Amino acid sequence: MGVETIAGVIAPILTPFNDDFSIATDLYVAHAKWLFDQGCGGIAPFGTTGESLSVGIDERIAAIRALVDAGIDPARMIPGTGLSNVADTARLSRACLDMGCAGVMTLPPFYFKNVSEDGLYGHFAQLVKAIGADARLYLYHIPPVAIVGLPPALVARLHGDFPDQIVGIKDSSGEWDNTKALLEIDGLIVYPGSELPLIEALELGAPGCITATANINAGAIARVVELYNKGDIAAARVLHETVKRFRLTVQDYAPIPAQKRLLAMSTGDSRWANLRPPLMAMPEDKGRELADILKREFEFSAAPA
Repeated sequence: MGVETIAGVIAPILTPFNDDFSIATDLYVAHAKWLFDQGCGGIAPFGTTGESLSVGIDERIAAIRALVDAGIDPARMIPGTGLSNVADTARLSRACLDMGCAGVMTLPPFYFKNVSEDGLYGHFAQLVKAIGADARLYLYHIPPVAIVGLPPALVARLHGDFPDQIVGIKDSSGEWDNTKALLEIDGLIVYPGSELPLIEALELGAPGCITATANINAGAIARVVELYNKGDIAAARVLHETVKRFRLTVQDYAPIPAQKRLLAMSTGDSRWANLRPPLMAMPEDKGRELADILKREFEFSAAPA
């Protein structure tokens, strides 16, 4: 299809909101540029970390357009577009692809539960048809949140029947055996949804990972990939252990509010702490508690830049 695979660390970029809950485009653009400066290979706007299901279709399109207009290369973006029906998912996906995005990341239809694999197959077959032959879809497997999952056998069937349109998957199952099974599907691009199995995934051919904590720890995660690709596996493994501990520390808190509170502290801009209801902002004292732990354990600074 002429689109290169994004290698390295992809950040599912947080979505900043103004105090009236509109998208804070200025913070969004600045954060995207910072992520690339830190070594991210790409960004994934409006994934789970980006509060995607709290953001409307037109809002998403406008925000991604703002990134493009600010000079962010759309070929380094894989926006989340998965909604509960074909028409809306296709509309949003088409808009992103028309802006030049490398692909789109699509949830399964998540409202109806206990659906058959044939039903899920039919949904994605219709979606490919609705988007068009130049569709470039990354499936999004996140059963802890969506409940509806995408078993490896179904993923293999979809990729086998639509190899040019269903090109990859983000696996946020948190189960290594599932990620490993996906990596065995010939030609499928597989991104683990966390840096925890990063080196193991790289060893099996993954191009990198899509991980929430890249929003605040992108440099260290990117360095693991860099060291691995240079052949300095021992150094990569040592740093990977630190990166994993950082992830698990943040994960013990509510990761979206926690990272937003840390960014509010590090930038001095209180808008970063805002989340759209039903999610709620992390209290300042909890943010200071986490910041103190990260400073003590990892020399992470949440002081204003």
